[in-house]
Amino acid sequence: MLLEICASNYQSAVNAQKAGAHRIELCSELAVGGITPSYGLIKKVMEELTIPVMVLIRPRSGNFVYSDADFDIMKRDIELCKELGCAGIVSGVLTADFKIDIRHTSELIELARPLPFTFHRAFDHVEHPEQAVVDLVNLGAKRILTSGQHSKAIDGIENLKRFQKIAGDELIIMPGGGINAGNCSAFAKANFKEVHASATEITEQTNEDKVPMNSPKFLQENIEVVSNKNNIAALLKNLKNED
Repeated sequence: MLLEICASNYQSAVNAQKAGAHRIELCSELAVGGITPSYGLIKKVMEELTIPVMVLIRPRSGNFVYSDADFDIMKRDIELCKELGCAGIVSGVLTADFKIDIRHTSELIELARPLPFTFHRAFDHVEHPEQAVVDLVNLGAKRILTSGQHSKAIDGIENLKRFQKIAGDELIIMPGGGINAGNCSAFAKANFKEVHASATEITEQTNEDKVPMNSPKFLQENIEVVSNKNNIAALLKNLKNED
């Protein structure tokens, strides 16, 4: 069985290769489900790793319904990944009513060619997953990364089996979400070809003069954080008044 490690920084990618992982999915910011990694990180990893590197293309946190500007950024990032020699693209787009966005996802898949395309865990938000599997087979996706629409893949394993049966040999269902050494054998016994895990540990970093820089209010999956024009205008007005 192939093990893909979700690496959100350079050291994680290096550790994955040293430990014998077969492939990595490179991203940033696991706290919000992952977003596109920086150019510098992609280039550094591509220069120093020998195992295949898949790259997550997700321009922001929040939902998976994207504006034209978001979509343009995604396309530019895919072109960049192809130039850098990445092994595959991990991405996906949904409609506002929780279906696969056929037009936009098709465009991403075609742009990614000849690289294989993995539809990421946006899949776990779709209302009709069986139809979504069929749609992604028809669009030419290589695999779907999914927890079986549960918080943990082990709890969604029956759904995962059903999705793989629908897909047949046309597409790989890759379980991901809470997979660890204690439960991974269940997926091997169920004849899945690949699994996805982060295998992370948390190391607390000390800072004697610690000033919190995180904003917990931003770390919600159902929000998009955008600078507001009125707020900016108010700041500028008040600054001018102080001149």
